[in-house]
Amino acid sequence: MAKFIVVTGGVLSGLGKGISTASIGKLLSANLKVVPIKCDGYLNTDPGTMNPIEHGEVFVLDDGGEVDMDFGHYERFLGTNTKFEWNLTMGKVFQEILENERIGKYLGKTVQYIPQVTDVIKQRFMSIARKEAADIVLIEIGGTVGDMENELYLEAVRQLGQELGRENVIYVHLTYVPKPSNTKEQKSKPTQQSVKLLNERGIWPSVIIGRADKTLNTTIKEKIAMFCNVEKEAVISGVDVSTVYEIPLLYNQEGLPAIMHKHLGIYSPPSLLDWEKLVHKIKSPDKKVTIAICGKYTALMDSYASIIEALVHSGAHLNTRVELKWLETTRIETGKTTSAKELSNIDGVIVPGGFGTRGIEGKIEVIRYARENKIPFLGLCYGMQLAVVEYARNVCSIKGANTTEIENGKIKVKEPVVCILPSQQKVTRKGGTMRLGGQDVAIKPNTQAFDIYKKRSIRQRFRHRYEINPKYVPKLEKNGLVFSGYHPKEKIMQLMELPGHPFFMGTQFHPELISKLETPEPLFYNLVKQALKFKERS
Repeated sequence: MAKFIVVTGGVLSGLGKGISTASIGKLLSANLKVVPIKCDGYLNTDPGTMNPIEHGEVFVLDDGGEVDMDFGHYERFLGTNTKFEWNLTMGKVFQEILENERIGKYLGKTVQYIPQVTDVIKQRFMSIARKEAADIVLIEIGGTVGDMENELYLEAVRQLGQELGRENVIYVHLTYVPKPSNTKEQKSKPTQQSVKLLNERGIWPSVIIGRADKTLNTTIKEKIAMFCNVEKEAVISGVDVSTVYEIPLLYNQEGLPAIMHKHLGIYSPPSLLDWEKLVHKIKSPDKKVTIAICGKYTALMDSYASIIEALVHSGAHLNTRVELKWLETTRIETGKTTSAKELSNIDGVIVPGGFGTRGIEGKIEVIRYARENKIPFLGLCYGMQLAVVEYARNVCSIKGANTTEIENGKIKVKEPVVCILPSQQKVTRKGGTMRLGGQDVAIKPNTQAFDIYKKRSIRQRFRHRYEINPKYVPKLEKNGLVFSGYHPKEKIMQLMELPGHPFFMGTQFHPELISKLETPEPLFYNLVKQALKFKERS
């Protein structure tokens, strides 16, 4: 039978439960199959329709699921492909309850939060464990203890512990240990109160991870252990680090794997030697480049979390620190600044994905400057589409070239070099209806893309409604643009490059979603590599 590790959070949000959960999984995954489940309290079916500034990046899975960004941490730390059914939202839970009621599953009974809703939640946990033949199931409860949205999840995991026994279920609680500036002393009271809230829900944690700026001292560990009814050795320091990839190493030093082994009756010593070497290169690199991320969601860096991590992975393998410059492209669009000014000391440019009309003319101007000044450039999804628009306007002399995404009742695009996918033309529902998930990409021989991937076919993840208009492809290619990756059976252009430019590439897919610390995604790796060369030439 699978063993369950439940991770909860307290005091405040944003402490890093997802990374902590992923790190625990990393420490146990050497000899055991670890499956992560994320429980979100919101009533959306998934985060696909949420603004990235409100909720952070939408992480797209190979199976087409749109999930919480914590799944990015799971995949990067565990080296596995997660699944859409592993993301449990209250929207999904209530949808199943209502469908069960309509087909008569609860015939004669009053449908209530307990036991019907909690039973569905537990059944999901057990079903995933059986289906995946998991040794360890990690269950992360989103939000903090005390949030109304989490109550049913907490009751479900409480029941899980009672039904399976404490030898099969362990609770880990992540809290905040502040150090007020006026006292310079670590304080345990917020943790005590948070654990008390958890106790009131019938859950007693066996491990407490205290997030703090410095390692928890002996006094504070003893105090937390005494008032929270845990062993002193089970109070773990979760200190601030320069890279999240250091966290499994710190948890290992604190003895967390041994605690898990003891409580759950398992044995899977971590294998971290290669991981540690890469972490060292992240922390102490010999070289440095600066990459500009030019988008419209720059107010929240979590909007581009996977891009940031893909650059970190590439930098580690090139012994290079990748510093980021965030450029809000609406500032260029409104004339508050210029591309020449903003990109004067930049070694590479990324124009990421996005939606809508705001900031696109600023992005197009950034792309023009990068193309003309031979700055290494990578356009992702919308970034590739706008690179084609820029090329059509300024090289192919197609006046009025644009994407039909900007069309509304007043605006009509004269030259739609980017248009909506045929399969999307009659779609009216927003959630889960884009072209989503893993797709095969055929790579054209004798191209830069083939030199990079060294394969005739690759698999990447997509999230889009619009495509390069096939009608304009011949003219674009006649004027020098090369579409080096395409759908094997349909006329969907999926990878673009510009010969004669050191590195000017665009992807309809999102390569950042499959990058791992041990295996950086090749396009990002080559972007950083070319940025180093550009810096040497400058």
